[in-house]
Amino acid sequence: MSGNSDRAVMVLISVALSIWVLYRVYIWLQSSPRSFMKDTIPINKEIIPHPALDMLEAAGYEVVGGKLRIPLSFTADGSILYSRLYIDYVAAANDGTLYLVMLERPRKQLERTGSGIRDFLLPYLLLYPECGGVLFVNLSSTKVSVIKLGKDDGESD
Repeated sequence: MSGNSDRAVMVLISVALSIWVLYRVYIWLQSSPRSFMKDTIPINKEIIPHPALDMLEAAGYEVVGGKLRIPLSFTADGSILYSRLYIDYVAAANDGTLYLVMLERPRKQLERTGSGIRDFLLPYLLLYPECGGVLFVNLSSTKVSVIKLGKDDGESD
Protein backbone atom coordinates (compact mmCIF):
# COMPACT_ATOMS: atom_id res chain seq x y z
CA MET A 1 0.00 0.00 0.00
CA SER A 2 2.75 2.47 0.83
CA GLY A 3 4.25 2.01 -2.65
CA ASN A 4 1.08 3.40 -4.30
CA SER A 5 0.97 6.46 -2.03
CA ASP A 6 4.67 7.15 -2.65
CA ARG A 7 4.07 6.93 -6.37
CA ALA A 8 1.05 9.26 -6.15
CA VAL A 9 3.07 11.84 -4.18
CA MET A 10 5.89 11.68 -6.73
CA VAL A 11 3.42 12.15 -9.62
CA LEU A 12 1.81 15.08 -7.80
CA ILE A 13 5.21 16.73 -7.20
CA SER A 14 6.20 16.15 -10.85
CA VAL A 15 2.97 17.69 -12.13
CA ALA A 16 3.34 20.71 -9.82
CA LEU A 17 6.98 21.21 -10.86
CA SER A 18 6.07 20.92 -14.56
CA ILE A 19 3.28 23.48 -14.18
CA TRP A 20 5.63 25.88 -12.37
CA VAL A 21 8.33 25.53 -15.08
CA LEU A 22 5.80 26.10 -17.89
CA TYR A 23 4.41 29.13 -16.06
CA ARG A 24 7.89 30.66 -15.64
CA VAL A 25 8.69 30.07 -19.33
CA TYR A 26 5.36 31.69 -20.29
CA ILE A 27 6.10 34.74 -18.09
CA TRP A 28 9.61 34.99 -19.57
CA LEU A 29 8.28 34.89 -23.14
CA GLN A 30 5.59 37.49 -22.38
CA SER A 31 7.95 39.98 -20.79
CA SER A 32 8.84 42.99 -22.93
CA PRO A 33 11.96 42.59 -25.03
CA ARG A 34 14.99 44.37 -23.62
CA SER A 35 17.86 45.84 -25.54
CA PHE A 36 21.00 43.75 -25.27
CA MET A 37 23.17 46.88 -25.38
CA LYS A 38 22.02 49.18 -22.57
CA ASP A 39 18.92 49.76 -20.51
CA THR A 40 18.70 53.44 -21.35
CA ILE A 41 19.87 55.76 -24.08
CA PRO A 42 23.30 57.11 -23.15
CA ILE A 43 23.55 60.90 -23.07
CA ASN A 44 26.70 62.66 -24.25
CA LYS A 45 26.65 66.07 -22.56
CA GLU A 46 28.99 67.57 -25.18
CA ILE A 47 26.69 69.10 -27.80
CA ILE A 48 28.49 70.46 -30.85
CA PRO A 49 26.71 73.49 -32.41
CA HIS A 50 25.01 72.76 -35.73
CA PRO A 51 22.23 74.41 -37.79
CA ALA A 52 20.05 71.36 -37.08
CA LEU A 53 19.80 72.40 -33.42
CA ASP A 54 17.75 75.48 -34.33
CA MET A 55 15.50 73.36 -36.55
CA LEU A 56 14.89 70.89 -33.74
CA GLU A 57 14.09 73.68 -31.27
CA ALA A 58 11.69 75.26 -33.77
CA ALA A 59 9.97 71.88 -34.11
CA GLY A 60 9.47 71.71 -30.32
CA TYR A 61 12.35 69.46 -29.26
CA GLU A 62 15.16 70.12 -26.81
CA VAL A 63 18.55 68.63 -27.67
CA VAL A 64 19.81 66.90 -24.51
CA GLY A 65 22.74 64.90 -25.87
CA GLY A 66 25.48 65.10 -28.47
CA LYS A 67 26.99 62.61 -30.90
CA LEU A 68 27.03 58.96 -29.78
CA ARG A 69 29.30 56.23 -31.08
CA ILE A 70 27.96 52.73 -30.47
CA PRO A 71 30.66 50.08 -30.92
CA LEU A 72 29.53 46.67 -32.16
CA SER A 73 31.29 43.36 -32.63
CA PHE A 74 30.18 40.31 -34.57
CA THR A 75 31.54 36.79 -34.65
CA ALA A 76 31.32 35.26 -38.12
CA ASP A 77 32.92 31.91 -38.93
CA GLY A 78 35.22 32.24 -35.92
CA SER A 79 36.44 35.73 -36.88
CA ILE A 80 35.59 38.79 -34.84
CA LEU A 81 34.41 41.73 -36.93
CA TYR A 82 33.99 45.24 -35.58
CA SER A 83 31.72 48.05 -36.62
CA ARG A 84 29.92 51.01 -35.08
CA LEU A 85 26.75 53.02 -35.39
CA TYR A 86 26.52 56.77 -34.95
CA ILE A 87 23.68 58.86 -33.53
CA ASP A 88 24.00 62.59 -34.17
CA TYR A 89 21.97 63.90 -31.22
CA VAL A 90 19.47 62.86 -28.58
CA ALA A 91 16.44 65.12 -28.23
CA ALA A 92 13.55 65.28 -25.77
CA ALA A 93 9.98 66.20 -26.57
CA ASN A 94 7.85 68.35 -24.26
CA ASP A 95 6.42 65.20 -22.63
CA GLY A 96 9.92 63.90 -21.81
CA THR A 97 10.07 61.25 -24.54
CA LEU A 98 13.60 60.79 -25.87
CA TYR A 99 14.26 60.64 -29.62
CA LEU A 100 17.38 59.68 -31.53
CA VAL A 101 18.36 62.36 -34.04
CA MET A 102 19.87 61.50 -37.42
CA LEU A 103 21.07 64.14 -39.87
CA GLU A 104 20.65 63.44 -43.57
CA ARG A 105 23.95 63.46 -45.42
CA PRO A 106 24.50 63.76 -49.18
CA ARG A 107 26.35 60.42 -49.31
CA LYS A 108 23.88 58.58 -47.08
CA GLN A 109 20.33 59.61 -47.94
CA LEU A 110 17.20 57.99 -46.59
CA GLU A 111 15.12 56.18 -49.19
CA ARG A 112 11.56 57.00 -48.13
CA THR A 113 10.07 53.57 -48.63
CA GLY A 114 9.18 50.96 -46.05
CA SER A 115 12.22 48.85 -46.86
CA GLY A 116 14.50 51.90 -47.12
CA ILE A 117 13.51 53.16 -43.68
CA ARG A 118 13.75 49.63 -42.27
CA ASP A 119 17.27 49.11 -43.60
CA PHE A 120 18.49 52.54 -42.51
CA LEU A 121 16.86 53.04 -39.10
CA LEU A 122 15.82 49.65 -37.70
CA PRO A 123 19.18 48.95 -36.00
CA TYR A 124 18.86 52.19 -34.02
CA LEU A 125 15.29 51.52 -32.98
CA LEU A 126 16.12 47.97 -31.90
CA LEU A 127 19.16 49.05 -29.87
CA TYR A 128 17.07 51.47 -27.83
CA PRO A 129 13.46 50.26 -27.84
CA GLU A 130 12.51 52.73 -25.10
CA CYS A 131 13.10 55.72 -27.40
CA GLY A 132 10.07 57.40 -28.94
CA GLY A 133 11.49 57.09 -32.44
CA VAL A 134 13.96 58.83 -34.72
CA LEU A 135 13.96 62.49 -35.68
CA PHE A 136 15.37 62.62 -39.20
CA VAL A 137 16.63 66.10 -40.06
CA ASN A 138 16.92 67.18 -43.69
CA LEU A 139 18.89 70.43 -43.71
CA SER A 140 18.33 71.23 -47.39
CA SER A 141 14.53 71.17 -47.06
CA THR A 142 14.61 72.35 -43.41
CA LYS A 143 12.31 69.49 -42.46
CA VAL A 144 12.28 67.38 -39.29
CA SER A 145 10.57 64.01 -39.85
CA VAL A 146 9.40 61.88 -36.93
CA ILE A 147 9.82 58.17 -37.65
CA LYS A 148 8.38 55.65 -35.20
CA LEU A 149 8.56 51.87 -35.23
CA GLY A 150 5.25 50.02 -35.29
CA LYS A 151 4.00 46.54 -35.98
CA ASP A 152 1.99 45.89 -39.12
CA ASP A 153 -1.00 43.83 -38.01
CA GLY A 154 -2.36 43.62 -41.56
CA GLU A 155 -2.34 40.32 -43.36
CA SER A 156 -0.77 41.40 -46.67
CA ASP A 157 1.11 38.95 -48.84
